[in-house]
Amino acid sequence: MPAPNAQVFGQTATANFVSRGIRLPQTWETPGDQYPDAFDASQIAVAPNSPANLFREETLNEYHVDTARTIGDGYQEYIEGITGAICDAIERWMQMTMIAGVIINGPVGMVVPGNVIGPPLMPFILSGAPQNTAMETRYSTAIASAMSQQWQMWQLGIMGTLMYPSFAAVPSPVAPPTPNVPLPLIALPSVGEAALSAQALSGAMTGFLADPEANHAVDLFEAISQAFNTIFQTFKASTLVQNVMGTGPVPSFAPPVAPVGPVVAGTVIPTPSVFV
Repeated sequence: MPAPNAQVFGQTATANFVSRGIRLPQTWETPGDQYPDAFDASQIAVAPNSPANLFREETLNEYHVDTARTIGDGYQEYIEGITGAICDAIERWMQMTMIAGVIINGPVGMVVPGNVIGPPLMPFILSGAPQNTAMETRYSTAIASAMSQQWQMWQLGIMGTLMYPSFAAVPSPVAPPTPNVPLPLIALPSVGEAALSAQALSGAMTGFLADPEANHAVDLFEAISQAFNTIFQTFKASTLVQNVMGTGPVPSFAPPVAPVGPVVAGTVIPTPSVFV
């Protein structure tokens, strides 16, 4: 399977943001009695924005409706851009990541924390993230930094077992390179997965931004983090771990007395693209 679906990620993050019901302008107070006289009748009350717009207009004044729509369109475009960049980065990670250092005894290979070796996501995300304005660059850098840091914590904590059934009885002194039985990534838990929870991920983004007054940053980060947590569960279930090539010695092989024997202290041959 490919990396997380960018369209689903973007749509989910957008829905999360819309559900927050942010109104613009945020500190609006109706001016004095002369306020209605400042506008034409056609400007006082116009059709509201679509419920799918990322911001709600505070009033139906034409300027409030237009402002909410314009800013909403900008945030919509940003969310689509950053979620697409994250998905592209994960796809590149999948192509480059290897499993190394696994110890194989008999048909079982033990994956322990640190055996999954892959590149950081940050440069991949930034290469495709929106950076059209200074604020977009700051937001993208914070998101990329947090995603990379938290993903690395999950990656480093992956553990579990890989199966090599034929290694229980090998008719040679050394088992030939053999792929593992494919299994879903979700079958390899990680002691670091809590780092990718919505709360931990959005907190890391906020920390890297280091600007509590930044416009809508918390809402944006939480919407993206919640959406990522959702698609990440699907990603684990749909991604296979396969073609991890195992090999190793068979010390007990001694024909004709012992024509077959189990692999003892075998290992794997590190190769990329084992997550598909």
